[in-house]
Amino acid sequence: MLVGVWYGCFSLAHHEIRAAKAAGGWYDDLRQGIAVDTGLRTDPPRFPWLWLTPAVIVIVATAVIGVLSYPSMPAILAVHYSANGVPNRLAAKSVATAFSLVFVQIGVTALLVGIAAAIFFRSRPDIDPARPVGSARWHRHYMSLGAKALLGLAAMIDVGMLGSSLLMWTGTVTRWASLVVVIPILAGVTVAIVVLARNSRQRDDGEPDTGLTHRDDDKYWRGGLLYVNRDDHALMVPRRFGIGWTLNFGNPRTAMLLAGLAALIALLITLRLAG
Repeated sequence: MLVGVWYGCFSLAHHEIRAAKAAGGWYDDLRQGIAVDTGLRTDPPRFPWLWLTPAVIVIVATAVIGVLSYPSMPAILAVHYSANGVPNRLAAKSVATAFSLVFVQIGVTALLVGIAAAIFFRSRPDIDPARPVGSARWHRHYMSLGAKALLGLAAMIDVGMLGSSLLMWTGTVTRWASLVVVIPILAGVTVAIVVLARNSRQRDDGEPDTGLTHRDDDKYWRGGLLYVNRDDHALMVPRRFGIGWTLNFGNPRTAMLLAGLAALIALLITLRLAG
């Protein structure tokens, strides 16, 4: 309900701003332009694969601990806890049940790596035509930070899943059980948001202004939130407000990506409820 109210207010504001821009002729005396960093194809920055190492280590450690602990695990496992740490769903011990969170780790890590790779290789650079050189340099830096933040977040989510697995495997019941899962994930999300927010705007490096401004692309933003442009081959584009990127819903690959994501979520839920 709150999200619905928020979007209603946002939609009204977006409509009023577009009307004001049209009535006031905001772009009448401006030269619109597009800047392109061709070096992103000829000399692309390196994807930070090394930052995936912590997530892989946590997943492998979780799987190894699970294999070693499997013979001594309780016959009935607590597969879900309530907010106060009391088990509210039990299941018989099986490979699918005991290692369900390992599959969640693999799925979530693969998802975040895929998103990071899409940002790195399939996103449209947000280059300011007024200061193209500094903006292109900032974009490379911000793109690398975004990928590192997502890979770091994957590692922290995996740590939370490791803690939850240990509680399940040992039959531990404590009122603080939920904190074992929530704290690492919350810390990862907080760090990612802070890092991206602090670096989300290009700093003025004294580059002369070319006199150009971004093109008016209001017609491609449906409701101010969804970017739909069939002539834009980019899979992901910079968000219009806030931080990060969003999908180009005019790109046919977006539907394929969302279908794959839905299938992955369905698979993880099925594995989590197995038994």
